[in-house]
Amino acid sequence: MAAAADDLYRAQAVVTGQGEANRIIGFAVCLEDVLVKVSGALKLAGDPRLAAYRSSAGDFVKAYRYHDQMSGTPTRDEQGTRDRPYDLIVDFDEKKIDDLLGALGITPWLSHRPVLAVFVEMEQGPRKYVVTADAEPSAAPRESLLAAAAKRGMTIVLPSVAGLAKSGINGAGLTKVPSSILAVGAAEQGGDVALVGRLVWDDSELGWATEWQMEWQGRPHRWQLRGVTFDEAFRRAIGGAAQILSGNGDPG
Repeated sequence: MAAAADDLYRAQAVVTGQGEANRIIGFAVCLEDVLVKVSGALKLAGDPRLAAYRSSAGDFVKAYRYHDQMSGTPTRDEQGTRDRPYDLIVDFDEKKIDDLLGALGITPWLSHRPVLAVFVEMEQGPRKYVVTADAEPSAAPRESLLAAAAKRGMTIVLPSVAGLAKSGINGAGLTKVPSSILAVGAAEQGGDVALVGRLVWDDSELGWATEWQMEWQGRPHRWQLRGVTFDEAFRRAIGGAAQILSGNGDPG
């Protein structure tokens, strides 16, 4: 199961209605996302230098459209269309985005992007499992990983239950599996590099404590994040991997 990288210069945000005020807010959100997506530099997320460009984000837009999240659901008389949730899908001008990245001292990452073979172990109380492409318990985190990959412009593959068994990989200490075994497992899935993660639910923080590791060009990389939803954990993990692979440094 793979998530193909979407158009690098396209991003989307959820907005309420199709009014101009919310559209401007959506453009600003999408501008930051597309800058991260095109460059692979997750460190641009929240960069204070972007504040000067958010208010004029529409100047970088080539085209946009809406997708009604409630398509097929009748509109209530008192609701109208202004309160309905929409996906605002925005295509940005390639040259303007490249020039803006240049002004920020960042190079667009337009070369081949390695395919990430993602191995994730999740633990919540007595429940432990590895996220796979075909097991039912993995459905929610699997969809979240695929969405995170699309958001960051990466292609990922997830292991099948049979593939894990063949490689001898299980959820017991996944982060301690030798990199040579992970590399073989990644290659069998069609991946170029293995991204390995472990998420443990922390009741005290009402979030996941996560640790991630990836070996690239002979160098190991490790990073951690705590107290987050698994959606945010996956976005930060795949974004962190993209930052390493694009040559923009280690994730913070």
